[in-house]
Amino acid sequence: MGHGTRHCPPLVQEQWSSDITYIRTHEGFAYLAVIIDLFSRRVVGWAVHSRQTSELAVQALLMAIWRRKPDQGLLVHSDLGAQFTSRE
Repeated sequence: MGHGTRHCPPLVQEQWSSDITYIRTHEGFAYLAVIIDLFSRRVVGWAVHSRQTSELAVQALLMAIWRRKPDQGLLVHSDLGAQFTSRE
């Protein structure tokens, strides 16, 4: 794939992507973990917490699994940050 080219899987619930961002609030920061279906571009799971932890990433993934009940073979992409690779 060339630079700037997006990969789009042929079917919904074949590949999900995950990421975490932060939101400034009056009390500091809130961290938002999101799971997106790469075919539909819809958010299928999310979680918010005051700390950026592996539990935040797990909660977003569990929500996505609970809501969508994907088949075996689902591929989940991440940036391999500590929240996604922790053994906690």
